[in-house]
Amino acid sequence: MSLFQRLKQGLAKTSSSIRNKIQSIFQPGALTDEFLEELEAVLLQADVGVEATAALIDALRDDSRNKSFETVEDLYRMMAEKVVDIFAAVDAPLKVADEGPTVYAMVGVNGSGKTTTIAKLAHRYTQQNKKVILAAADTFRAAADDQLAVWAKRTGADLVKHSHGSDPGAVAFDAARAAVARKADLLLVDTAGRLHTKKNLMEELKKIIRVLAREIPGAPHEIILVIDGTTGQNGLIQAREFAQAVDITGLCITKLDGSSKGGIAVAIASELGIPVKLVGVGEQAEDFRDFDARSFAYSLFGIDPD
Repeated sequence: MSLFQRLKQGLAKTSSSIRNKIQSIFQPGALTDEFLEELEAVLLQADVGVEATAALIDALRDDSRNKSFETVEDLYRMMAEKVVDIFAAVDAPLKVADEGPTVYAMVGVNGSGKTTTIAKLAHRYTQQNKKVILAAADTFRAAADDQLAVWAKRTGADLVKHSHGSDPGAVAFDAARAAVARKADLLLVDTAGRLHTKKNLMEELKKIIRVLAREIPGAPHEIILVIDGTTGQNGLIQAREFAQAVDITGLCITKLDGSSKGGIAVAIASELGIPVKLVGVGEQAEDFRDFDARSFAYSLFGIDPD
């Protein structure tokens, strides 16, 4: 199944909510100020965000001076293209090291799907015959390293871990050394599901990043924030707080298949300038894909791209 088809299924709750509300207020012809005000409320309720919503409404207001919208589908298509533009402004593919191991540090709060994301990335790269090492740097949660060990065994990746409660920076150090010594292609570093309001845990995260940077030139090549797609505006708050602590280079939005708040991806890209790089639209390994702005934008409004 194509990414667009999976996204369309995954974003069905979000797009259905948006479409039903817009169809109830749409009238063919030029867009009135009253309609645009109501449309603004619809987009905000879908967690598209204040900044992105304002940009969409302004663009539609400008376009409506010279254009008449005969069908609501015409309106959806124009909005989808505006969303594509928002994503395109910050677009960046996953980075790969020029030489030596590529290092991705995965961050986010508990329950966001961080460990599952690591497992799916490990599966992807081991299937490409890449040597993958997982670093269990979440030493705060008792079952975290056991969970990662299960995924390491299933995917054929190596695992570096210490005892529960040990220094996460020490795990990162040993994992970086192991990645170099074993000529690994990819090092995936799990971190504690730290609450973005806990200063001491954010300091531990900063330490992990410093250790990786010291041991492997250019590392971490990606600091990927994993956001639960069902959390809505709370995801934007998380992204803002994490971005203040470390240089978030990309987002992975998970659980989009159960969300009516899929617009949060647009909000984060628009307000924080952080590109979405990965999306999860189901439980299976094949449901984990590289982000495609056009497929996402059109799925958000429940329409097929040309």
